[in-house]
Amino acid sequence: MSDGEDPNDEDPKMVQINLRLSESFLEDIDATWREQGFNSRSEFLRYVARDAVKNPDFSRAGWKQIAAGEHGLRSGDEALVSREEVLAMMGDDE
Repeated sequence: MSDGEDPNDEDPKMVQINLRLSESFLEDIDATWREQGFNSRSEFLRYVARDAVKNPDFSRAGWKQIAAGEHGLRSGDEALVSREEVLAMMGDDE
C-alpha cells in the first residue's frame, strides 16, 4: 500500500486465508461481531487485524489477559471489577 492510500478502503485484490480457532472462541467472535454491528465475520476480523497492525503497542500478553478474563466472566469463574480496582492492579494513578 502506498502512503497515500486510505487503509479503510477495501483492496480489490483480496486474498483468502485459513485460520484455525477453537469452536468456543469462534462462538465468542461471532457473538461479538453481531453485537458490535458488523455486517459479517470477515468484516469484523479485517477490522480487528487492521487495528492490531495500527496499534502494535498492545502486546500479545495483553490480549491473552483480556481473553482469559473474558473466558472467566463467561464461565462464572471471575467477577467484574471496578475501574478503581483495575487502576490499582495496573499501578496507575489515572
